[in-house]
Amino acid sequence: MIGLLQRVSRASVAVESREVAAIGSGLLVLIGVEQDDTEAQASRLLERLLAYRVFADAGGRMNLDVRETGGGLLLVPQFTLAADTRKGNRPSFAPAAAAEIGERLFRYLCEQAVRQYAHSCWGVFGAHMHVALVNDGPVTFWLQVGPGMQSPAG
Repeated sequence: MIGLLQRVSRASVAVESREVAAIGSGLLVLIGVEQDDTEAQASRLLERLLAYRVFADAGGRMNLDVRETGGGLLLVPQFTLAADTRKGNRPSFAPAAAAEIGERLFRYLCEQAVRQYAHSCWGVFGAHMHVALVNDGPVTFWLQVGPGMQSPAG
């Protein structure tokens, strides 16, 4: 499972000109679900997202996570992150999970996110979305949790 994490000063998602989710300062994370991903990968990715230290402490160092700052967490499904772009001029989406699996795992990720961190919201799986953001820094990180990677507890 892939998470493209961006530290933002604000971000929002609209579907058919209607805002469905928005945050102020926090993390916008584009989520790609790959074949063979499971709930274990979704849980591990969420664990990493919530603990990833990308916010400045009093000394100006990236030393705080989103929970410590009280920022928002906005999850946006984006199957194109799982594309294979190594050859040619057209991406292959063979590595991406089938739509029904991707939707189930994205929904699971969102349910777990709101249980673990109340300042969580998300976009709409399968919808044509307009995502607006102000990247703060810019700060962007690619996090990937592959099959067989589990949380330390599991």
